[in-house]
Amino acid sequence: MDKNLLLKNNPLLLDISEEDLLVLIANSLQIKAEAGSYLFFQGDPADSLYFLTEGHVRLISFTPEGQQVLMHVVTPGNFFAIIALVPGSTYPVSAEVTLDSTLLKWNKNSLQKVLKTVPVFALQAMRLMSERLQEYQQRFKEIATQRVERRLARMLIRLASQSGVKSDEGIVINLPLTRQDLAEMIGTTLYTVSRFLSHWENQGIILSRREKVIIVNSHLLMCIAEDLPYSEA
Repeated sequence: MDKNLLLKNNPLLLDISEEDLLVLIANSLQIKAEAGSYLFFQGDPADSLYFLTEGHVRLISFTPEGQQVLMHVVTPGNFFAIIALVPGSTYPVSAEVTLDSTLLKWNKNSLQKVLKTVPVFALQAMRLMSERLQEYQQRFKEIATQRVERRLARMLIRLASQSGVKSDEGIVINLPLTRQDLAEMIGTTLYTVSRFLSHWENQGIILSRREKVIIVNSHLLMCIAEDLPYSEA
């Protein structure tokens, strides 16, 4: 899809004018990144903002104990590394390119020009950053306090709300997610995720496909997420 259209359809930019959109694009640098490379690492100075136009990027965090947690999967049409808007900040995650990707990049100097010319962008970006931080805090709280079954159900519901697409079979989580990805998202093992997904598929709650999950019975999945009683088939 055309990068101009991708930008225009992004929620952060719905309220900006065509002229401001052109300013945003004019101050960006288009870059390409190969699968397996990293755009930045956790703890690096946050000196650039990114917008993905093609490919996929995984945002990964490492706990003090060294555990890898998959925080977010970036798909085309989305900004990431918004923390770069905060002076003196560092990246809280590492950005791993999982498919050959094309991105728009704004460094500190170009960001300053954009923010002076398009102040509404800064307001919208800060709102998104606040939402992301709240989500990350909630997820780490869940990892520390909730059973794996609840964490997995909550994650599927969260992903469905962000990227779900209705189909004849149910709600398709429209992201290229492996079972290992899901395990890293909730801080558990591949074996445990596979066991729960297989059980839920037998119960008619979900359908598990290659790098895809379809929610068939969202009510029962919500019962699991909220630790409510339900009758298994």
